[in-house]
Amino acid sequence: METFATYLIYIHAILGSIAFIAGFIAILTKKGNNAHKKSGIIFYYSMLCSALSALVIAVLPKHENAFLFTVGIFSSYFIISGYRALQFKKPNPKVLADKIIAIAMLLTGISMIVYPIFTTGKLNTVLTIFGSVGIVFSIRDLFLLRNIKTLRKHWLKLHIGKMMGGYIAAVTAFVVVNQFIPGVAGWLVPSIFGTAYMNYWFWKLRKKKTQVI
Repeated sequence: METFATYLIYIHAILGSIAFIAGFIAILTKKGNNAHKKSGIIFYYSMLCSALSALVIAVLPKHENAFLFTVGIFSSYFIISGYRALQFKKPNPKVLADKIIAIAMLLTGISMIVYPIFTTGKLNTVLTIFGSVGIVFSIRDLFLLRNIKTLRKHWLKLHIGKMMGGYIAAVTAFVVVNQFIPGVAGWLVPSIFGTAYMNYWFWKLRKKKTQVI
């Protein structure tokens, strides 16, 4: 079992590294062109498999890690919902699966905040921050999924925001595992820069719409 866990950890790390590089290429390339689409697909599948492997590792004997498990779910939520946002530009998209994903994230976000209280008697700063972000995103998703017209109107914003959320998770894991930035800052700095980039793109989208009008 320990050998299996070791191999799985290596696979997890390799897939995470691929996701890190592919995501960076997707960010740099022009949105919608061939390079962006191909690097985005590579990022999606490598990041998803890396996140799913984290879920398995986190429940193996001697490797039990509730934190790793919840972060794996957190990462999976962002990239799956971000990828599925592409379908919202089509007429009459089916959203049942998206509602299930949002509810799962909502419950996970609550668990990320509550779990440390039951186990240690106090809040965990990192889990509370990321859990709160997950709760906010999932509640927003549930409201948006009730209005197909609004959903279709904002599909690109949802796609960029969610995929960036997944990439932030990949960068955060890379920074923390390699201890490039010590302490809690290692978990928060990638989110700060990632959020700034998302806001930049949202500003570009608003500017583009204003020019069209």
